[in-house]
Amino acid sequence: MTSIFLNDACTLRPAFKQATRKTATVLKDYGVGEDTVIAVLMRNDVVCMEIVEACRLLGARYAMLNWHATTSEISHIIEDAGAIALVAHADLYAALDRKDLTNLPTLCFETPSAVMAAYGNTSAAALPDDVADMNALKKAASAYGGESLRFRGMFAYTSGSTGRPKGIQRNTNPDAPDSYEVYAGLARDMLGAKPGDKLMVAAPLYHSAPHALAIFALASEYMDLIILPKFDPVGFLEMVQHHKATHVYIVPTMMVRLLKLPHDVRSQFDLSSLKFAVSTGSPWPNDIKKAMIDWLGPIFYESYGASELGFMTLISSQEALAKPGSVGKILAGGSIKILDDNGAELPPGEVGTIYVHLPLFGDFAYTNTEGALVDQRVAGHATVGDVGYLDDDGYLFISDRKKDMIISGGANIFPAEIEAELIKMPQVLDCAVFGAPDPEFGEKIVAAVQCTEGHSLTLEDVKTFLLPRLAKFKLPRKLDIHSALPREDSGKIFKKRLRDPYWENQSNRV
Repeated sequence: MTSIFLNDACTLRPAFKQATRKTATVLKDYGVGEDTVIAVLMRNDVVCMEIVEACRLLGARYAMLNWHATTSEISHIIEDAGAIALVAHADLYAALDRKDLTNLPTLCFETPSAVMAAYGNTSAAALPDDVADMNALKKAASAYGGESLRFRGMFAYTSGSTGRPKGIQRNTNPDAPDSYEVYAGLARDMLGAKPGDKLMVAAPLYHSAPHALAIFALASEYMDLIILPKFDPVGFLEMVQHHKATHVYIVPTMMVRLLKLPHDVRSQFDLSSLKFAVSTGSPWPNDIKKAMIDWLGPIFYESYGASELGFMTLISSQEALAKPGSVGKILAGGSIKILDDNGAELPPGEVGTIYVHLPLFGDFAYTNTEGALVDQRVAGHATVGDVGYLDDDGYLFISDRKKDMIISGGANIFPAEIEAELIKMPQVLDCAVFGAPDPEFGEKIVAAVQCTEGHSLTLEDVKTFLLPRLAKFKLPRKLDIHSALPREDSGKIFKKRLRDPYWENQSNRV
């Protein structure tokens, strides 16, 4: 069976399946069943995966909440998803403004000391009075005896051009393969996993890619899963060495921080157990990729993916060196089309919108949209708005992003959401938010502002105003003051004119 470790406690969980079945019993007593939804507000913890497996037993879905989000952002997702219960770490729940939460049953786990310590907290948070003690309920529960139902998976949330979060509902066609079986196959075919291999994840499990990879390990039933509460460069290397990890999920932001460590620090660790490292989520600069390959060998793979469509492409280190800038070829069974604005397919080398057909992960629909999505699907292929081209060998290159989304440190950030709050600032007459290149995070958030007459602003003023309204990672890192912002006759802002100067001489436009 799958063994699971947590941080430096290195606690082997041989009773994982038993704990999962007890968790399933508790959730069932709270009405969780087939096609119901629960919300999960937790940092990286072993019990996150117990909840995942319990939901698989019960045929339920789970919405993983970004714990950096504000209470109002969390409340919207809970309501939109139709969640009937919230499962949370005690410290995260205690920090919420609970008057803004919908009235639903809440079950709390005491936050483990290793997790608290990773975030600079020396003592465990007490359980709030208005919640059920999940650990106590599990201890008293009998093991659920039912067979696993069809895996519904994570109810991921993304945002569209309006910035309003949308739930991604997976197609549950009973004739399609169970996604859990698909994940088990991908552990073997995509990760090349074998019995005894160990996957280590330090990225937040509320992100689709690290979450999916963790399920790959569970579904394989022969990979160990090592979950770190957060990424710390030296701690990451220590855990690779200690556990002899064979597989890791690592994004460019993490790589930059690892490469910044002094050589004598990096050389202290035996990392020879590593044989596969995969990156997704944000652009991977060629110089960073080459530096990582030079350090640890050709073990690195990059995948182009999206919460809506899953992992779409994969490129090995050898291929990346031969095809610099490419994100690889489509996974087996899928196809890519590059279409112009009229829907006509473009030949190799010509840039257009990327449309992908990948039946492996099934179709999807959104819980809420504003406006039609007819342009998102063409001839059985779907797009998330990225622009690029295929070369003569079928390798995909991403050159721009059609929609406004910013990817910073692997997180999807939507300017419209920030603009909607920034415009409320009394000193702001007009504003536009966009992404600019950043060597560590891939992109940084830039706010372009036209001030009201007689007023001025600083970046700190903007951050102070936005902090109660938006999660911290959505705050601008640069402020540009303009006498006027460029707008079309229709009123739409010429954001490209603001963005382009930042991207001059960049190898890609993402």
